[in-house]
Amino acid sequence: MTANVWRLRSTVTCAARRKRSSASSASGVPASDGCSAAAPSRVTRSGSRRASRSEESRLVWEATHDHLTGLANRALFLDRLEHAIALNKRQHVYDYAVLFFDLDRFKVVNDSLGHAAGDELLGEMARRVSSCIRPTDLVARLGGDEFTVLLEHVGGLSEATRVAERIFAEVRKPFSVAGQEVYTSASIGIAVSTTGYAHAEDVIRDADTAMYRAKANGRGRAEVFDTRMHHEAVERMRLEMDLRRAVDREELYVEYQPIVEIPSRRLHGFEALLRWRHPVRGVVPPSTFIPLAEETGLILPLGTYVLHGVCRQLREWDAAGAPPLSVSVNVSVRQLADPDLVDRVAEIVRAERVDPSRLRLEITESALMADAAGAQETFARIRALGIELCIDDFGTGYSSLSYLVNLPIGAMKIDRAFISTMDRDGEEMVRMIVSLAHNLKLKVIAEGVETSEQFRRLEALSCDYAQGYLFARPLSSEAAGALIRNTSP
Repeated sequence: MTANVWRLRSTVTCAARRKRSSASSASGVPASDGCSAAAPSRVTRSGSRRASRSEESRLVWEATHDHLTGLANRALFLDRLEHAIALNKRQHVYDYAVLFFDLDRFKVVNDSLGHAAGDELLGEMARRVSSCIRPTDLVARLGGDEFTVLLEHVGGLSEATRVAERIFAEVRKPFSVAGQEVYTSASIGIAVSTTGYAHAEDVIRDADTAMYRAKANGRGRAEVFDTRMHHEAVERMRLEMDLRRAVDREELYVEYQPIVEIPSRRLHGFEALLRWRHPVRGVVPPSTFIPLAEETGLILPLGTYVLHGVCRQLREWDAAGAPPLSVSVNVSVRQLADPDLVDRVAEIVRAERVDPSRLRLEITESALMADAAGAQETFARIRALGIELCIDDFGTGYSSLSYLVNLPIGAMKIDRAFISTMDRDGEEMVRMIVSLAHNLKLKVIAEGVETSEQFRRLEALSCDYAQGYLFARPLSSEAAGALIRNTSP
């Protein structure tokens, strides 16, 4: 028994004795708890001793184990891991590994079948994982759906990955939960002693980091920690902190990429694109900070910032005598799931005194299919405000035709991946999308148009609008205003 657990057991033992001491005093029988300066009573019945030891054992078990699954809890796991680290330092032939994993989409089970079903799933998961390891190893539940495994005396990384494969095999089998068959998967991060750890928390942190890398790489897989992951995690944390301050520091701004009406060649409107000019890093690519904003929830205030800015810009252009152009604003998965989205958009439009028909909200096909049923009500409420809706990046997801028919959308944007292959063999796919959209009475926008030949082919296919570097790169608000003045009839 290691020092930390011994101290924990001593504390629990003293607490149990004091509890008995209080009970004895209340009944008029003198007693000592054995933990104070006074000497313990010499006269104790053997039955009382056995009851005492049983009570102490129960309290120690409760203090070191998870009540739901019966597995070790975080305190016991950390204690065993600290012992393994100390042993590794003394005996260089002794190696250990830690596996950190959780259940992918566990929240779906909780939300759909209830928390009792979720608890049932966790209990079965604990039993299956325990069957994958040796008696000398340790499985723990840290909380929620997070589990850890300590493998002692491992024969290198290959043995740790074999255990991970056994866990995958068990998780892939169906679970019987609340009378239903449930399927799930796990993402596993692995940290090994060869990294050279001094503290148990560092091992868990790195295994956790590796697990999130596994999730980012597609879920249902294992990743082994390396030091580069830690540097990337620290860098990501710094970037998140900088992004939280970016609005107040006025580092964010909006650029506008022109959208051209193909038959007339006239300017139809713009797509608003958020940009970030960091004081040290320079311009941070949207592909770097937008996913981070989505993951952390910062996309909600950023979306509000963009919509306010776009509405103010429309007002300025109107005041300068510009024709009534439209501006498209992107809406992410996180924003679409926000119950306050529609009320927030309505309030911004009212506050900025902008004609809502001048706005178009673009939702990617993948975001739509993440919750197609829930999106129907949200779309209907947005459309009731007078704002047009557009499906962005069409062709990259798996839209159901019934959703396209029933949703109140007015336009469809063809993903640039199809436009870029038109010069070779992609024209037929574009033709099919344009035909589908027109049959559904939808306008079609082609994005990523870069050559005159692509534009010519789109015109031949009766595509309605186009945007891309052929016309202009994203422009500052001042440059966009100048373009409006120069192209206005």
